[in-house]
Amino acid sequence: MSFSVQTGGALTASNISPLHRGISDLAATLAELTPILASGAADLDRSSDFPWENFRLLQQRGLLGLTVAKELGGAEANLTEARQVISAVAQGEPSTALILVMQYLHLHRLQFNTRWPEHLRLRVSREAVLEGALINAFRVEPELGTPVRGGLPATIARRTPEGWIIDGSKIYSTGSFGVTWYLVWARSDDVDPLVGAWLVHKDTPGIRIVEDWDHLGMRATCSHKVEFSGVRVPLDHAVSVSPWSAPTPEFDPQGALWMSVLLSSLYDGIAIAARDWLVNWLQVRTPSNLGAPLSSLPRFQEAVGRIDTLLFANRQLLDNAAAGQVPAQHAGQIKQLVTQNAIEAVSLAVEAAGNPGLSRQFPLERHYRDVLCARVHTPQDDVVFSSVGKQAFAASPAV
Repeated sequence: MSFSVQTGGALTASNISPLHRGISDLAATLAELTPILASGAADLDRSSDFPWENFRLLQQRGLLGLTVAKELGGAEANLTEARQVISAVAQGEPSTALILVMQYLHLHRLQFNTRWPEHLRLRVSREAVLEGALINAFRVEPELGTPVRGGLPATIARRTPEGWIIDGSKIYSTGSFGVTWYLVWARSDDVDPLVGAWLVHKDTPGIRIVEDWDHLGMRATCSHKVEFSGVRVPLDHAVSVSPWSAPTPEFDPQGALWMSVLLSSLYDGIAIAARDWLVNWLQVRTPSNLGAPLSSLPRFQEAVGRIDTLLFANRQLLDNAAAGQVPAQHAGQIKQLVTQNAIEAVSLAVEAAGNPGLSRQFPLERHYRDVLCARVHTPQDDVVFSSVGKQAFAASPAV
């Protein structure tokens, strides 16, 4: 995508985002993208390298600024459109899709976040459109773990007359090398500390990436440890902070719904890729003693039927949620149901394929490793079920 800035700051483009031209062009773009991304997925899984080429391709297609407001050059995509992109990218290369989920989520919510200084909101949004700059939140810490379960971060932002000085460490920092803007979850050194996100550019002195990401799946996310030592940022880069005594949630209900739908679409996309590989393999695999493809046997037809039924349920739930037909309060349940269905679907595919399903010669074992990573994302199952159970008791007091 080639943008230029006209006199007066207006954006023009020789190849504008597909959504500016219509949803039919988006569908055609995604149909082309998925096999291209899939062709390099095995190599990325083995190397654990950041998927630079994938993001260059997404930028060329105008997809990195998809959820940026139109007046800033983006497509201002809705949740249905963003979900379609994430699903298609995940079917090709899911680590790329996870980084893109965070990009879409943060840039979309930025349109409604009045706490950000306007010049920073404009800069981050325009850089996403013009340069393909990525943004993500780095929240998890070595000692604390995820902040979702409570507790103050050990990462500290110290106030000085010239700005903030940030010291601390973050683990599981998805995108690390490739992310341009870090939203670093920290606390100030006030008596009643400010807690939230400080905006830090990747090139700020004092940042060190420790290459320790060596996980079972989603290996190309490069979710390495990031250390901050004396990192200086301006005072107005405390973009989303609130007093510890009066905290403000990171996401409002709509933000939580976007996270749930996009994250779930990613893992559903992995399951779709696994299903498609299995169906093709069963149609071409013809054992000599059978004299017909495995797809002719009832037990394999049943296995695929079970998989397709799980994916049908996912599609209905995700499409309805994206269209606003599922209340945002059910965001956690959407994530739990869809990701569990996706895991079961890929498990069934591995079981049906037998040894080829676990061979690194074929992609199914990689899909299985990748889809299992759904379980570690917030909210985890115990949090979802406990919350729903509490609501049930609150709604039905004993008599």
